[in-house]
Amino acid sequence: MQNIQDFNAAVSRRQFFRKNGTGLGVAALTSLVGGESFAASAPPAELEKLIPHIAPKAKRAIYLSMIGAPSQYETFDYKPNLKADYKKNIKDFLVESGQRLTGMTAAQAEFPVAPSIYDFAQYGESGAWVSELLPHTARMVDDLCIIKSMKTDAINHEPANQLIYTGSMNGGKASMGSWVSYGLGSANEDLPAFVVLHAYHTSPFANVQAISSRLWGSGFLPGEHAGVALRTKGDPVLYLKNAPGISSQARRKMLDGLNLLNQKTYQAVGDDEIQTRIQQYEMAFRMQTSVPELADLSQEPEHIHELYGPESKKRGSFASSCLMARRLAERGTKFIQIFHRGWDQHSDLPRDIKAQCYDIDQGCYALIQDLKQRGMLEDTLVIWGGEFGRTVYSQGTLTDTDYGRDHHPRAFTMWMAGGGVKPGVHGETDEYGFNVTENEIHIRDLHATILKQLGLDNNQLSYKYQGLDQKLTGVHAAKPVPDIVL
Repeated sequence: MQNIQDFNAAVSRRQFFRKNGTGLGVAALTSLVGGESFAASAPPAELEKLIPHIAPKAKRAIYLSMIGAPSQYETFDYKPNLKADYKKNIKDFLVESGQRLTGMTAAQAEFPVAPSIYDFAQYGESGAWVSELLPHTARMVDDLCIIKSMKTDAINHEPANQLIYTGSMNGGKASMGSWVSYGLGSANEDLPAFVVLHAYHTSPFANVQAISSRLWGSGFLPGEHAGVALRTKGDPVLYLKNAPGISSQARRKMLDGLNLLNQKTYQAVGDDEIQTRIQQYEMAFRMQTSVPELADLSQEPEHIHELYGPESKKRGSFASSCLMARRLAERGTKFIQIFHRGWDQHSDLPRDIKAQCYDIDQGCYALIQDLKQRGMLEDTLVIWGGEFGRTVYSQGTLTDTDYGRDHHPRAFTMWMAGGGVKPGVHGETDEYGFNVTENEIHIRDLHATILKQLGLDNNQLSYKYQGLDQKLTGVHAAKPVPDIVL
């Protein structure tokens, strides 16, 4: 058995080649790509993954995550013929179609068709149908690529969220934002490459799905690529301020001493997590200055707050989160994710979805228009959507004014804007909105498309872990969707 001295000696030799590869290699790459920051702890074999594989259409992405799954029937997938089938029991149709049922509706005797009680109208050159619940979104349909033909594999929230945000229904995987951070590095050394915002919902009745940091965690990737969550109350980031009686100069001196000790340990042991810890300490020190300035929305002129609406002055609202996302995008953050929960409407859907749509409608519109007026929309990819869709039939009691919808993974709607995507309406579903009939897009193909717009090939962007080349799209034959990009 190799003793500890032999082990340390072997590790030290490895560190010599690793440091030569990453130090000079990263410096050379940085000069070639105009000052972009790269992961300093990446081994030489990984350096090629830190260069865009494809000419990028987008420099950054903003993902607007509607946790709980918005109903497509009350937002974008207009089905006027459903009114003729009001309360029709479609149990036989479900059986013939091989519909998977959750435990919440499997025991129902009947599956009555539930038309939306909300009106729809067509907007823009595309003639896209949009619900009356989204009047601001309706004004910008010509900026949107509305995808009505999304499909996923999972039928329950936790695995579905893991699949859409990490590429796998199994835990321990790296999130999409972490992959982008790993692949592109950071354009601002004073802010993380991946930032997460949690927007509150205003409905007191909303059924709020629990989510965990695994949806923005780094998994097997180095820890510096995990999403940094900005808090809506108190300090934006915990422990960012100096302790009482400790000056910035004293903290700098302490960090220098700690980093020296960590570097010596790294040279002896070779654990990459030590490098991650060093970088996190340094980032935290720099964020002491950058984050307070970032979070101060009072710097924004009044006409910008008018664009985002009155909620934009309320810290933690969806509108203020969208404004914060624009500020982060301006400052070089590569991946920004806003989570808005409360979309899981198994009952009282007409009441609750109205409040949810009010929360997000003007903020989404303002974000797109704000990016556009600053010349940033063309190189910022914005994605909106939930983890799956909802059923055409009602869960539980159906009345003229009240109904609920269960989970439905086979057909649902998302939209994208900017970043080289093609405006218009993509895909179609059958008369019940039950199955995709035209241009199906699986979640993994959406992942491949998002990466491609950012200049990353989903087959090349990989990380060796447990003997496998791990990828966001896994071992599946995922491909970018050419029809939805310019």
